[in-house]
Amino acid sequence: MAMASEKHCSLGELLERNVTQTPELVVLRFDSGEQFSAAQLLEEVQLLAGNLARLGIGKGDYVLSWLPNCPLAVNLYLALNFLGAIYVPFNTAYRGKLLEHVIRISPASVLIADGRLIERLEDVDYSNLDMLIVDGDERLDDDTLQQIPADALRQLSMEIAQADGDDDVFDSSDNKHISPEATSTVIFTSGTTGPSKGVLCSYLHLYTSATEFKHVGPRDTNLVALPMFHVGGILGIWFALIHGGCAVYVERFSTSKFWPTVKELEVSSVGLLGAMVQYLMSQAPSSEDKSHPVTKAVIAPFGDDALAFGERFGIEVHTEFNMTELSVPLWGGPNPTARGTCGKPRQGVSLKLIDEHNKEVRIGETGELLVHVDKPYTISHGYLNDPQASKLAWRDGWFHSGDLFYRDEEENYFFVDRAKDALRRRGENISSFEVEEELLSHPLIMEAAVVAAPGDGGEDEVMAILVTKNNENIDLEELIDYLSKRLAHFMVPRYFRFIDELPKTPTQKIEKHILRSEGITANTLDRDKLGIIVEKENLDKRKRIKDKG
Repeated sequence: MAMASEKHCSLGELLERNVTQTPELVVLRFDSGEQFSAAQLLEEVQLLAGNLARLGIGKGDYVLSWLPNCPLAVNLYLALNFLGAIYVPFNTAYRGKLLEHVIRISPASVLIADGRLIERLEDVDYSNLDMLIVDGDERLDDDTLQQIPADALRQLSMEIAQADGDDDVFDSSDNKHISPEATSTVIFTSGTTGPSKGVLCSYLHLYTSATEFKHVGPRDTNLVALPMFHVGGILGIWFALIHGGCAVYVERFSTSKFWPTVKELEVSSVGLLGAMVQYLMSQAPSSEDKSHPVTKAVIAPFGDDALAFGERFGIEVHTEFNMTELSVPLWGGPNPTARGTCGKPRQGVSLKLIDEHNKEVRIGETGELLVHVDKPYTISHGYLNDPQASKLAWRDGWFHSGDLFYRDEEENYFFVDRAKDALRRRGENISSFEVEEELLSHPLIMEAAVVAAPGDGGEDEVMAILVTKNNENIDLEELIDYLSKRLAHFMVPRYFRFIDELPKTPTQKIEKHILRSEGITANTLDRDKLGIIVEKENLDKRKRIKDKG
């Protein structure tokens, strides 16, 4: 199959190209058993695009998507891009102030949501929405609707939204007029000194990201375990349509189901977080360890288990460094031998490491990573409705990552720490600011600082250091229950420490580096060891799953 062109890299053009060349090839599969050939997918997407157009959604419109991994989530993404509309997915775990922030910062007037989530709208201001399309039979009740002007919100089910327009197929000839530099998608990433930011992603940005992940090639079947509100989930369908392969979407990563799933669905390439590798390596060795179809994996961070994983399971391993804002500036592999490497700079990017005085550091010294690209729009072109944050991140011709690295004489780059206060737990980016905000809303908490504590696989656990009003005692189980109703499950801290005073600079900024260096002290409370469970929802099974720290 001929390689796609940067000049024709809209999703509509890529899908139509697949239909022209391999119409019967299965390009999309789900662990639920549903699958679509290129021709079937095009038909489904054109019908959905036609129905959305009939509802008034068109070129340049922002549409919020609040859906778990499912055929509708992927088809909606493709249909909106067919229309030239902008797909704005967000986390199905969001609730409270974070949910309200995402709805309010977006110019979208339409929200398409899983019906099992919409009760969370009762506690937030969604008055900028004109239309709520629900996948399911659920509706907001009359009491909830009183918060907005009468008849201002049109509610309809996804079934009804599509029922009246089954013959209304979208004419995709306009796909040829979609600019590669146009915004395709907005992906929310974690805030550091403020709320979450919406990363603007052009077609060319996502196309470049997909082509720079070298573990996926022609006709590969790639496993997608990340949700559609992560760039990793978004890129799954791009991999398939660019390379003439297949994207296999699963609800979530499962250690016990991983090998049976890749065998059943004939997966040839996978992306794994460091913690996932540790879980898979913890399973007892078996004579069947190499009896599977996977040939290539990208692993990040690239810990000590990564090469051992490749050797044990007979898989070629790679590594990388990426951010939602970027397009894989660092790549390593196959089978890189530099311990802990994030890879070397790829073609088309220039990198430098600077100190706090904006001076480049020497080899072996730590500095903030800055990225410059040869082609505009091959990385993000800014943050949604946040010119100040955009100006701060993209300045002097360089993107300032906020992440600290050092490099060796062979141009291998090594991640050291996050200069910003974001954390990463179980593959989820977490803003310390957002967790602190909810902690400070508790009536007995006066000051709060959230920092990372060491976790498995090179990732973080969340630790909260708190000062209470008048040094009053707080029941930890009550506090965790309070947070669980306001935060996504993965944002609730595992560790808690209560102290008399937070360390501060002369300008009253909290010195988090001191708290991080102190780590888990003798008086730190661990909710895991105390048996306090934070539960997360399993939407498909309509039950809650226990989530230990």
